Amino acid sequence: MKRPTSDGAASYRVSKRRAVTTSTAGQAAGESTGAQSGGSKGGDAGKGGPWMLVGLGNPGMKYEGTRHNIGFEVLDAIARAEGISLSAMQSKAVVGKGRIAGSAVLLVKPQTFMNLSGESVGPLARFYKIPPERVVAIYDDMDLDVASMKLLAKGGHGGHNGMRSIMQHFQGSRNFPRLRFGIGRPPGRMEAKVYVLQKFSDREREEVDVAIERAVDAIRLVAAEGMDKAVSTWNLPRRSSANTKA
Repeated sequence: MKRPTSDGAASYRVSKRRAVTTSTAGQAAGESTGAQSGGSKGGDAGKGGPWMLVGLGNPGMKYEGTRHNIGFEVLDAIARAEGISLSAMQSKAVVGKGRIAGSAVLLVKPQTFMNLSGESVGPLARFYKIPPERVVAIYDDMDLDVASMKLLAKGGHGGHNGMRSIMQHFQGSRNFPRLRFGIGRPPGRMEAKVYVLQKFSDREREEVDVAIERAVDAIRLVAAEGMDKAVSTWNLPRRSSANTKA
């Protein structure tokens, strides 16, 4: 597995797929996260135990606001919206425990740099006895237009080395959910590793901020109704628009 570069940008390999425009863990302190978490209605939300919500990104102020760190931004937005504190460190990740829509959740921001995200996700999943099908990865995707999103129950890594690392630590399994957040393709001949470390334009930023709120709604739906129902009802047909005021 490739080690992270000094600029944190080696976590992308350009995918050959065409762009698509579709759009606590554990109970309170001291309780076992492997226990059933009741109180949810519908779907598989309360029947399968806690959810692990993983936002992918690179640690440090240098990477804040970049395209590659949209997973961190979404997870921070979830934590704010649900009043979950991201203040503890475990398995080389910032973690927070709480509940969303009656389901126990563990929020995770790996601090390993993107390429090694699985070094946090795998051990945490094993420690809390959370199976891969209850681990939702949130990450940037160049094969979706900026601010487009797609919720999937499983899939490949698509050239994203953070996702590749998680798959490796799940013994090669691709059977874990993900929320793909579009960041668009590099313009012209710009290299992917340069593009993902750039910040969004002002116009893109407006759309991204709206989409982040929709991403929070997607996670709430997963927690309340289960992944199958969320996938069938939530996926966006087009990217979010922040231009409705115009």
